[in-house]
Amino acid sequence: MNRTTNRQTTSSSSYKRMFGGEGRPSVGMARSTLSSRQYSSPVRSSRMSYSVSSAPPSIYASKNVRLRSSAPMPRLSSDTVDFALSDAINSEFKANRTNEKAEMQHLNDRFASYIDKVRFLEQQNKILLAELEQLKGKGASRIGDLYEDEMRDLRRQVDQLTNEKAHVEVDRDNMGEDIERLREKLQDEMIQKEEAEHNLQSFRQDVDNASLARLDLERKVESLQEEIIFLRKLHDEEVAELQAQIQDQHVQIDMDVAKPDLTAALRDVRVQYETLASRNLQESEDWYKSKFADLSEAANRNTDAIRQAKQEANEYRRQVQALTCEVDSLKGTNESMERQMRELEESFGCEANNFQDTISRLEDDIRNMKDEMARHLREYQDLLNVKMALDIEIATYRKLLEGEESRIHAGGKTND
Repeated sequence: MNRTTNRQTTSSSSYKRMFGGEGRPSVGMARSTLSSRQYSSPVRSSRMSYSVSSAPPSIYASKNVRLRSSAPMPRLSSDTVDFALSDAINSEFKANRTNEKAEMQHLNDRFASYIDKVRFLEQQNKILLAELEQLKGKGASRIGDLYEDEMRDLRRQVDQLTNEKAHVEVDRDNMGEDIERLREKLQDEMIQKEEAEHNLQSFRQDVDNASLARLDLERKVESLQEEIIFLRKLHDEEVAELQAQIQDQHVQIDMDVAKPDLTAALRDVRVQYETLASRNLQESEDWYKSKFADLSEAANRNTDAIRQAKQEANEYRRQVQALTCEVDSLKGTNESMERQMRELEESFGCEANNFQDTISRLEDDIRNMKDEMARHLREYQDLLNVKMALDIEIATYRKLLEGEESRIHAGGKTND
């Protein structure tokens, strides 16, 4: 009867330890502790596929041997029942059962904690898988879309700046051609100006020569007029002297009738001299008038040429001034265009450097995201390895528990 009661108590305690009873509160406490730790842990995810061998390790062989070392009690015959021996056997059995109970309690606690840990790891695995799926699906596509949008915007800006630069270069080339054409025109005008100045110098030389010739002729005319006056005076003096001589001779002729008549001869001489003087005077006046007319005509021609040359020189000077102003304006426009081109090139260079920095920064971000994903994958690999180790350990404990339960049931049947 005592044996039956002990067997029932042992079976009941074993059943409670296996399926509920004293070991259950520790499991609930472990679960509550693990649950609070689970919700306070950071969320990470990853997804990988691995093939794991389910072969149980041999590290628990000593425990198995130690658990199986307690052999079942020998079955006693009902004919030879010794109560002293029965008490000793019961004491030894109780001691063994107490040890087994404590060991089973410890194993149940460890088993419950491992189960909770496995559940926590499975939950973490699901969270990591979901996070990894999100990172692979949304994160990469979002970063790729942002990167593509940024690159598209940068390419559009670069194309726009390139077109503007091309237009500016075309305008610069056109302005350069206009400046070159105006420069050639200015050189032609300068050559014409030099020719006009050379012609004006030659005209001035001709005018100076004409003025000198006119002055020389005027001096000659004055000298001729003085000579005519002198000759006329001399002629008058000679005529007066001749008349005085004629008077004297006439008196002498009157006084001396025998002398020849000289009045006719003197009259003839006077007529000859007067005729010669008047002819010389008329020729001198005619020559002076002709020379004066020629010089006046030449002076008028030179005056007209000088006036025309002055007008042409003034016109050339005005054209040169206008062209100089236009060249200065074009030079200012060219300098302004070149300054704008330099500013645009500097601006384009700065923007290109900024775009390159942005591209480098985006590439660094992508590289960092890839590194972070690789780190998550490594963490997931580590967790998966821990999970596999725990699965192996759980399988080992399950086999140990099943073996212990089978041994307990076998011991109970043997005792019956």
